[in-house]
Amino acid sequence: MKKRGKKYQEVAKLVESSKLYDLEEALNLVKQTSTTKFDSTVELHVKLGVDSRHADQQVRGAVVLPNGTGKTLKVLVICKEDRIKEAEQAGADYAGGEDMIGKIQKENWFDFDVIVATPDMMAAIGKIGRVLGPKGLMPNPKAGTVTMDIAKAIKDIKAGKVEYRLDKTNIIHLPIGKVSFEVPKLSENFATLMSAIVKAKPAAAKGQYLKSITISSTMGPGIKLNTTKIS
Repeated sequence: MKKRGKKYQEVAKLVESSKLYDLEEALNLVKQTSTTKFDSTVELHVKLGVDSRHADQQVRGAVVLPNGTGKTLKVLVICKEDRIKEAEQAGADYAGGEDMIGKIQKENWFDFDVIVATPDMMAAIGKIGRVLGPKGLMPNPKAGTVTMDIAKAIKDIKAGKVEYRLDKTNIIHLPIGKVSFEVPKLSENFATLMSAIVKAKPAAAKGQYLKSITISSTMGPGIKLNTTKIS
């Protein structure tokens, strides 16, 4: 078992492991239990009553957080040559076509957080799907990152758009802001995300959908929420 540091052990005493907290109390506790010198991310972990192995039980989408994530993401746009200037003017950090795909493939280059691609480039991007997939960087129409509307995609990402999707253990992991955010702003971001996740419930999902919800700061202890008050 991983040995925790003294700071972690001290703040962990503030959290009752068997208690299910209301949101406001939990968010205040997250701020109290953050031990890092940097402005930690407030992380949301939602375990769902679905089976990600089945195509009809996938939960995936994207939503713009009203108060952003506290982090400005670097956007790479992969498009045809005649749209590169448009992408750059819209705020893309990098823009290109086959040259960018080659750079990723040959140089193992990943100095970006999100890829936005036009549909006509997806066949070419498919060549590096095995590299992008495991890193969660493959553009996807459901996430709004495969689109002809490059400007809107960039604007949304820069404003705080986050993509949610299940991992292999049927858990969604997402940032909802920074520890420095005021509780009402974290609460608003949380509500926006949970509303999207609840609306995305697959028709094939049976039984309890929201199994557990936990929030924490980076390297901080997990705080369990009362799921019965969330719908």
